[in-house]
Amino acid sequence: MEWILLVLVGVAASSLGSLIGLGGGIIVVPSLLYLATLSGFGHITPQVAVGTSLFTMIFTGLSSTLAYMKFKLVDYKAGLIFLIGSGPGSILGAWVTEALNLKSFNIFFGIFILLVSVVLFLKDKLKPIPYRKDKGIVRSFTDNTGKTFEYGFNPVMGAFIAFVVGFLSGILGVGGGSLMVPTMILLFFFPPHVATATSMFMILPTSILSSITHISLGNVDWYLALALVPGAWMGAKVGVLLNSKLKSKTIVVLLRTVLIVVGIRLIYQGIFG
Repeated sequence: MEWILLVLVGVAASSLGSLIGLGGGIIVVPSLLYLATLSGFGHITPQVAVGTSLFTMIFTGLSSTLAYMKFKLVDYKAGLIFLIGSGPGSILGAWVTEALNLKSFNIFFGIFILLVSVVLFLKDKLKPIPYRKDKGIVRSFTDNTGKTFEYGFNPVMGAFIAFVVGFLSGILGVGGGSLMVPTMILLFFFPPHVATATSMFMILPTSILSSITHISLGNVDWYLALALVPGAWMGAKVGVLLNSKLKSKTIVVLLRTVLIVVGIRLIYQGIFG
C-alpha cells in the first residue's frame, strides 16, 4: 500500500511539474512531510523530503526533456544562457539563507509570487524588455492553434535576470521553475509551451548538482526514491502529452493557479511555520 501511494505521488507531481515547467517538488515535498506524520514514515525529516524530491526530479527532468525534444519545444541556447546565471544564483541564495529571518521573508516572497500570478492576467498588455535584434537572440514559434509568437532577449540581460531568479529560488528552495517560467513568459515573451519545455531542460542539470550534495549529506531516502522514480518517469510523459494538446492560454491559467497555491503556502509557513 505504501509503495502504491508513493508511486501515485510521483505520477501526480511529475505530471503537473512537466506540464507547466515547475519540476514537481512543490507536490513531492509537502506529500513526504505529510507522510512523516503517519506510522512507518516517521524517519522523514524536512531535509530528507527535499533531498529525495530533488533526486526524483532528475528523472522528471530527463523524461520530460526527452519527450519535449520530440515536439521541438526546447530552446537549448536560451536554457544554457539562463543556467549560467541561475546556477551561481541558487548556490549564493542557499548560502545567504543562513543569515536571513526566513519566516518574514517567506511572507514577503509569498506576496510577491501572488503578485506575479496577478500580473499573468495582464500578460497580453505588457511589452517585452527591449533588446537589439541584431545583437540578441530572436526566435519564432507557432503553437498547436496556429498562433505565431516572436520572442527574444539580450543574452547578458537574460543571464543577469536568471541569476536574480536563481538567487531568490535558492533562498527558499521553491525550485527555479516557480519563477523562471513566469519570467520567461512575462519579460521575454516566451510562448508558454517553449517556456515550460526549456524550464524542464534547465531543471535536469540543476537537480543533478543539488542531488549530489544531498546524497553526500545522507538526505536521500533510497526506499522512497525507488518508489517515486517510476511514477515520476511515467508522470513526466503524461505531462508533456497534455502540454502538447493544451492551448497556450490554458497553460498560463494552470501556471497562475499553481503560483497562487505556492504563494499562499509560503505566507502560511511564514506566519505559522
